[in-house]
Amino acid sequence: MSPLRGAAYPRPVPSDAPAPLSTGDDTVGPRPSRPVLSIAALLLPGVALAAVLAAAITSVTAGDVLAALGLPDPGALTRLGLPVARVVAESGAVVCVGSLLFAAFLVPPQKSGTLSADGYAALRTAGWSGLAWLLGSVALVPFIAADVAGRPVGEILRPRVLFDLVDAVEQARSWTITALVALVVTVGCRVVLTWGWTVVLFGASLAGLLPVVVSGHSASGGAHDLATNSLLYHLFGAALWIGGLVALIAHAARRGDHLALAARRFSLVALVCWLAMAFSGVVNALVRLPLSELVTSDYGRLVLAKIGALLVLFWFGYAQRRRGVRAVVEKGNPGALLRLGAVEVLVMLATVGLSVALGRTPPPGSLGVIPGPLERLIGYDLHGPPTLARLLLDWRFDLVYGAGALVLGGLYLAGVVRLRRRGDRWPVGRTIAWLGGCLSLLVATSSGIGRYSPAMFSVHMGGHMILSMLVPILLVLGAPVTLALRALKPAGREGPPGPREWLLAFVHSPVSRVLTHPLVALALFVGSFYGLYFSGLFDVALQEHWAHLAMNAHFLIAGYVFFWPVIGIDPSPRPLPPLARFGIMFAAMSFHAFFGIALMMSRSVIGEIFYRDLNLPWVTDLLADQRLGGGLSWATGEIPVVFVVVALVVQWARADERTARRTDRRADADGDADLTAYNAMLAKLAGNDRGPRA
Repeated sequence: MSPLRGAAYPRPVPSDAPAPLSTGDDTVGPRPSRPVLSIAALLLPGVALAAVLAAAITSVTAGDVLAALGLPDPGALTRLGLPVARVVAESGAVVCVGSLLFAAFLVPPQKSGTLSADGYAALRTAGWSGLAWLLGSVALVPFIAADVAGRPVGEILRPRVLFDLVDAVEQARSWTITALVALVVTVGCRVVLTWGWTVVLFGASLAGLLPVVVSGHSASGGAHDLATNSLLYHLFGAALWIGGLVALIAHAARRGDHLALAARRFSLVALVCWLAMAFSGVVNALVRLPLSELVTSDYGRLVLAKIGALLVLFWFGYAQRRRGVRAVVEKGNPGALLRLGAVEVLVMLATVGLSVALGRTPPPGSLGVIPGPLERLIGYDLHGPPTLARLLLDWRFDLVYGAGALVLGGLYLAGVVRLRRRGDRWPVGRTIAWLGGCLSLLVATSSGIGRYSPAMFSVHMGGHMILSMLVPILLVLGAPVTLALRALKPAGREGPPGPREWLLAFVHSPVSRVLTHPLVALALFVGSFYGLYFSGLFDVALQEHWAHLAMNAHFLIAGYVFFWPVIGIDPSPRPLPPLARFGIMFAAMSFHAFFGIALMMSRSVIGEIFYRDLNLPWVTDLLADQRLGGGLSWATGEIPVVFVVVALVVQWARADERTARRTDRRADADGDADLTAYNAMLAKLAGNDRGPRA
């Protein structure tokens, strides 16, 4: 019997029973040790292969890099230990992410909301792989510090020296943060038993991948905005694909329930992840590598090797879908899935080794090259002052928010088409509002407004107003939740929960109820203006590309959370009466007007160091540019009031019309019984009044 098939779980308990806990007794709950052994039997050869591959390649290229830069050699232990530790950390990360994905979305929980036995098994696997992620991340910190300092790792392990180097080296700080996130996820996997908290852990594990993205080749040099954004897709796609496949194979090996459902769902995830990895990999390579150096440089040859590995993985994925998934769905036989999947995991982990070696190899032409101020700080050059034509036509596509706008628009139209094919109607005005919001998001982030926004405060404030006010207003008027609930197929009473049920769970979750509380929504929407710009936080955020991404996300989310209960068509977790909606809206606009006036009257420049380093020739007075931004904030703040007032009046009138129609239908059905009873009561009162007088 193979080690994969040797790991067997007891059958899941009935769906309405509480989840069993492992207490050491043979009669209760799944044992965590057996799946860990089966996963280890599958992963250890692949991780060892990836580690040997990464160490062998970097041992050849590292010496040339150090010699070219004139840096001292940190020693063989650091040269070999650093790629090995990174392979361990990244392998643990992808298995942890994939196992949590499996537990949260690929197999259904029990009806009580507690994880099933299969979900619990994946959760325990995530805990053990999270421990490997944690240990690898901790080991990377001194190795990276020693590599940058050019000193043996034994000297770096002194607490004071290590603390100073971690504070000075960005990559060491990133892996320290990653280790903290891995610690939280690992501990959480030991104490969590419910589906909702598993989803939270899954989100935390994805967030743990972000610190690595913002350091390294992609976060430095020219075009670092495109390189970093493409690496986000690449890293998330790899984690979900590789980790999800490992979790699926482990589930098939222990003959778990809902294998066909998990295989179908993962097949779609794998296809999307492969497309994201292929597209982002091409973009990242084009940014970092001239085509003439594709064959002649070590970096280019590693890129070609990784492309070849991705093509092999595409073939495996195609064969997996045609043979493995079909055999599971149609015949319930996981044999082909196990055979193809085991080889595919080995190729995937070898690709991880190539990726680690690629990260340790500098792109050609990058050694000793110092980019200019604009390329170093914002990643690209500007072609002159921001005229109206440049703001509208000088585009630089944002791979995160520009692509997000296109995807959101496409998904919405797909939902509308599904309703129309079914014979249902959907208001055209809602479609126009949603597509207008998507177009506004695309223009604010990818047109000349998005291009000049990182370099000029006035343009940044204009983009801020679009993202926090115009885009959320249009999106909430599109009623996306209502459309999704009508377009998505319900699971039924006995069926496993799907996207429709997940959406309902989120809308009614405590998180949504807290965020849509009027005071919380008002504080997020208005308080963030003052907290971001008047606390010094904006000065720090200007230096980092990831901080720009985070700011845009905050503007969008805070605006959507605020306008959803105010003018949203979708049912809100906290419905508000019309007068309360007007009151909250006017309170927010009053605070917003004070913010714009405060910017116009300020005598200190926000982000002065950053903007002076840019030294734009057409921005000679930074304070005047800031006051222009304050004026834009104050003036544009009045526009949403018009939108909101009109929307509220229309919604109020339509609510009255619906109430009147319901009353008329009820009167027609019961012969106007309410009016007859009311007249009879009046007649009786009139008779009582006449009786005593007579």
